Amino acid sequence: MIFSGKNAQAGPVFILVFVALGIGFRGFAITKGFAYTMMIFAAVTTALNFPQYFVEVNGFKFATLITPLIQIIMFGMGTEMGLKDFAGVLKMPKAVLIGLVGHFTVMPLLGFSLAKAFGFPPEIAAGVVLIGSMPCGLASNVMSYLANANLALSVTLTAVATLLAPFLTPLWMKILGGQFVEVDALAMMWDIVKMVIIPIGGGLLFNKFFKGKAHWLDKAMPLVSMIGIAFIITIITAAGRDNLIVIGPALIVCALIHNTGGYMFGYWIGRLFGLKERDARTIAIEVGMQNGGLASGLAKEMGKAATIGLAPAVFGPLMNITGSILASYWHRKPPVDKDEALNQEFSELAVKS
Repeated sequence: MIFSGKNAQAGPVFILVFVALGIGFRGFAITKGFAYTMMIFAAVTTALNFPQYFVEVNGFKFATLITPLIQIIMFGMGTEMGLKDFAGVLKMPKAVLIGLVGHFTVMPLLGFSLAKAFGFPPEIAAGVVLIGSMPCGLASNVMSYLANANLALSVTLTAVATLLAPFLTPLWMKILGGQFVEVDALAMMWDIVKMVIIPIGGGLLFNKFFKGKAHWLDKAMPLVSMIGIAFIITIITAAGRDNLIVIGPALIVCALIHNTGGYMFGYWIGRLFGLKERDARTIAIEVGMQNGGLASGLAKEMGKAATIGLAPAVFGPLMNITGSILASYWHRKPPVDKDEALNQEFSELAVKS
C-alpha cells in the first residue's frame, strides 16, 4: 500500500499488525517482554494516523491530563518502594556513586553532543537534552531483574536518582538545554517536586501503612502505570505529528546512539572500577535508561509538548526495546566473575583429583 502511494489505507493495517504482535508475543516466554512495546507502537501509529482524536475534544485538551497521569504513575512507583531502598546507599556506596555520576553526567552531555551533531531545531534539541537529564524509571528495575543483575542496587539507584532529580535535572537543562531554549530552572524544580517527590512520598506512606491491605490497588497500579505511559506518548505524538514525520527518523537514530552509549559506558565504567559482573550490568541498565514519562510531563509544563516532548516520546519506546533485548541476552548468560570462575575451576580440579 505504501509503495503504491496508499498511505492513508496502510495506517490502519499497521495498527492491526502491532496489536496482533502485542497479543501474540504474550504467548511465548522469549517475546513476552516485548508485548507492551508493541502496544506502544500501536498507540503511536494510531496517533500518527488519527491525531485529531487525541489533541482536543469539545474544547478539552488532552495535554492537560499529562501531569495528573505522571503523578499517578509516580505514586504507584512509591507504593513499590520503602526506606530500605534508600538505605541501600550505605550498603553499596561505591556502586551507587558510580551509577549516579554516570547517569547525571554522561547522559546529559551525550544528549547535548548528539543534539548538536544532528543539527536539530532548537526545541527538538532541548528535548534530547531533557531526556538525557532525567533520572531512571521503574522500567530499569524490571530490566535489571530480567538481566540477572543486582535488583537491590537497581532499586536503590532509581530511588536516589529520583530524589536528586529536582536539583540536577534543572541544573543540566539550564546549562545545556538553555543553549537552545529559555529554561526557568526554579519553575522546573517545582514541577519535578509536584510531579515526582510529592506523589512518591504519598506512595511511600501508603506502602508503610496500607501495603497488602488493599490488594486490588496493589494489582491495579502496574496496569494503570502502563496505560498512563501509553496514553501520554499517544497525546504527545498526536500533538507533534507534523514535526515527528519530518524529524522522526533522525530522532530514532539519535535515540539508539544515546541509549546504547549509556549501556556501554555504564557497563565498562563499572568493570573498570572493579564492580562485580552483576553490579556492572545494573549500572549499564540504570545509566542507559531514563524516565521518559517525567520528561514528557516537564515538556508539557514548559508549554512545548509538541516539540520538546517529541524526543521523550521517541526515546521511551526505543529504550524499552533495547533494554528488553539486552536483558534477554544477559538472562541467557548467568553472571560469573573471575573469582567465582577460579573457584569453580579449582573445585572441578579437586573433584578430578
